[in-house]
Amino acid sequence: MTYEIVASKTFIKQIENLPSKHKEQIDKKIDLIKQNPFRFKAIYAKLYSRVFRVRLNIEGSETRLIYVVLGSKIIIACLLDRTDEYKDLENYLEKIGV
Repeated sequence: MTYEIVASKTFIKQIENLPSKHKEQIDKKIDLIKQNPFRFKAIYAKLYSRVFRVRLNIEGSETRLIYVVLGSKIIIACLLDRTDEYKDLENYLEKIGV
């Protein structure tokens, strides 16, 4: 199955000021997501049933790339700092507005 990648406005804002080496790291992970969106760990969310996370290390911080699979669409929702323990996850998922 072919998947369409859609980046949320929140995600685009978050990566704007990242150094190019981190953007490349994120691009590689997105390529892996596109090949098989179910390869990474699923996480629980109230709004969507198919929410996944990818581990990243950005600027020495444990970060998670959060995405949602909706049919043939993959929505890249946000980057979350792991130290916040997914507290803002639901807020970010509400903003994707699908």
